[in-house]
Amino acid sequence: MKAAVVKGAGATPAYDDFPEPQAANGERRIAVAAAALSPLTKSRAAGTHYTSAGAFPFVAGVDGVGRLDDGARVYFVLPRAPYGAMAERCVARPEQCVGLPDGLDDVLAAAIANPGMSSWAALTERAKLAAGETVLINGATGSAGRLAVQIAKRLGAGKVIATGRNPRALAGVGADQTIALVEDQAALEGAFAEPFAAGVDVVLDYLWGASAERLLIAAAKAGRGKRVRFVQIGSVTAPDIVLPSAVLRSTAIELMGSGIGSVPTDRLLAAIGSLFQAAVGGGLEAVTKAVPLSQVEAAWSMPGDAARIVFTI
Repeated sequence: MKAAVVKGAGATPAYDDFPEPQAANGERRIAVAAAALSPLTKSRAAGTHYTSAGAFPFVAGVDGVGRLDDGARVYFVLPRAPYGAMAERCVARPEQCVGLPDGLDDVLAAAIANPGMSSWAALTERAKLAAGETVLINGATGSAGRLAVQIAKRLGAGKVIATGRNPRALAGVGADQTIALVEDQAALEGAFAEPFAAGVDVVLDYLWGASAERLLIAAAKAGRGKRVRFVQIGSVTAPDIVLPSAVLRSTAIELMGSGIGSVPTDRLLAAIGSLFQAAVGGGLEAVTKAVPLSQVEAAWSMPGDAARIVFTI
């Protein structure tokens, strides 16, 4: 079969032949229709993600959309290695599959599953968002952040504040308030002070790095005893921060993560199922770019912030 094959650490996947997977031990064989190019897919292919196996060669792709042998349309996640999602076929266990509702396009489903799950699970499983609360999304101009704005409102947030480095892109995310991430750290902390003084209940952080540091410090300075649930989701800016210990001692900040490991797989899949139901009939919007899998080598390094690249098979 044809697949996007990773032949070594850091290598761009090649469109090449790969052995057919054989279903075993209750697994389901899936004829893949679409698989999105996500940051998780890239980092696992590069061997830099904490869930990377490090064995080569393997097929790239952590999730996708396809059909079972009985014709049922499903979304699937983490197919059995080395058979990733970016191939004509893969295998996965039934509990790793979610049925797709009628009316939801394959490409859109593949595009929103991973980025949409990141905020849906963070808000419902980790932050336990209550209706009317204020949510601040740090890094809202990428595909995951844009969906997070929509999802926070869908789940009942009373106010959504968005941050980003691109003022023009930030203006189009649909948030109630926006904050530009400027280079001057003192100015950035000052910009964060006003919303925290007014009250921020939940922070979804896709960036980490300097902006996360300033957010946590601003939350601590805004008032003692104020409960803020800070949920760390991604590290686009940097993998580490420097956090003064007084930040955690001086205020009721709850610092937590959301992702594979911190949320059980069955709960992540349940979040994706709810996400799909919300997306039917235009309930959620995402910009997508469908690309034939045969063009994987050229498309692998394309910028993916404005439009989610989805490989079609």
